[in-house]
Amino acid sequence: MSDCVPLAARAALRRELRRRRGALSQSEREAAHRRVALLLSRLGRLRPGLRVGIYLPIGSEFDTTPLLEILRRRRCIAYLPRITAARAQRMTFSPLTPNLRRNQHGILEPKGHAHTPAQDLDLILLPLVGFDARGHRLGSGAGYYDRALCFRRRRRCWRGPTLIGIAYECQRVAALAARPTDIPLDAVITERGIAFFIGEIT
Repeated sequence: MSDCVPLAARAALRRELRRRRGALSQSEREAAHRRVALLLSRLGRLRPGLRVGIYLPIGSEFDTTPLLEILRRRRCIAYLPRITAARAQRMTFSPLTPNLRRNQHGILEPKGHAHTPAQDLDLILLPLVGFDARGHRLGSGAGYYDRALCFRRRRRCWRGPTLIGIAYECQRVAALAARPTDIPLDAVITERGIAFFIGEIT
């Protein structure tokens, strides 16, 4: 693999990284889930009332069930992404409730019309297919998160919310070629530890 993955090779890279992720054993996954949950709990940010965007996994994505349990115990408010315009590939966030449905991608999302824009959250835990040492994120390719977070490109002082990718270590690559629309992460947590990209998160 070259030092920097060109844009044209992203589809092939997604296939390779999904293959790596899918090849993990159940015991490797469970150990990673426990370790990432522990690292998240030690960040010191999870105070009562914190508004946290989080995802429910599909396929071989990193399982967020242990992370949701930590949010519950810390009395944080969990929000899930919800598609608002499928053709335009746009999404917002809605409070996590027991009333869920599967959207056109097969992902569980809250029913109803209540929504909160990404900029009103304090922290977002993002799924990803790959990431590099500069905080560039390779997503599924639809661009939902980049569109929801595009406001960060227009802000110089306050950038919030904090963006933390959740991944297995096997999803790390040497470098990704960033597109103008890509929104970099502030940190990524894997079973190997926390990688900070934009200062240290406190």
